[in-house]
Amino acid sequence: MRISHFLTSLFVLALAFQGCDKKESADEAMVSTAQFTLMDTQGKSYNVEKRGTNFTLDAGEDKVVLFDIFATWCPPCQAEVMHLGNLQKKYGDDLIIMGITIEDDKSNAELDAFREKYKGGQYLISNKADNQDLARAIASTIGVGQQFPIPLMVLYKNGEYVTHYAGATQEEIIDHDIAAALGK
Repeated sequence: MRISHFLTSLFVLALAFQGCDKKESADEAMVSTAQFTLMDTQGKSYNVEKRGTNFTLDAGEDKVVLFDIFATWCPPCQAEVMHLGNLQKKYGDDLIIMGITIEDDKSNAELDAFREKYKGGQYLISNKADNQDLARAIASTIGVGQQFPIPLMVLYKNGEYVTHYAGATQEEIIDHDIAAALGK
């Protein structure tokens, strides 16, 4: 009799653990995921993974990643270029700035000339078809909608959302948030 109670208890316990595993797997399966491929103006490819509300750049582990969604014709976007270059220079390898143009008709040379004209230093600019999809996914995830203002800058640390800025934003504010995300 004791053995049958013991075996029954053991069986119930095994089912309980099995049920927990299935629930966790179901929760994981419900998380929205997507993959995006970006290509900088020098031809280097970057992968971005969306998992839930997180966006992880494959080269961004232990770094702050700033996605800058912009257009070359936009005056506030033009004004931010120098600030982004200053921040990239200041934080070096601790920060990856990835400019994401929403324009389809710009060549790599035109985007490099845009960054040079507005004294932007050496941050990255992506020029690939996935730009539009990634921009919409980020905007949707942070709740600014599909008709979002530009520039739209979003900070992530290890893929987790830190903050975002819609429209013209002072360099000092962005600098403060990058430093805080890096624990400096």
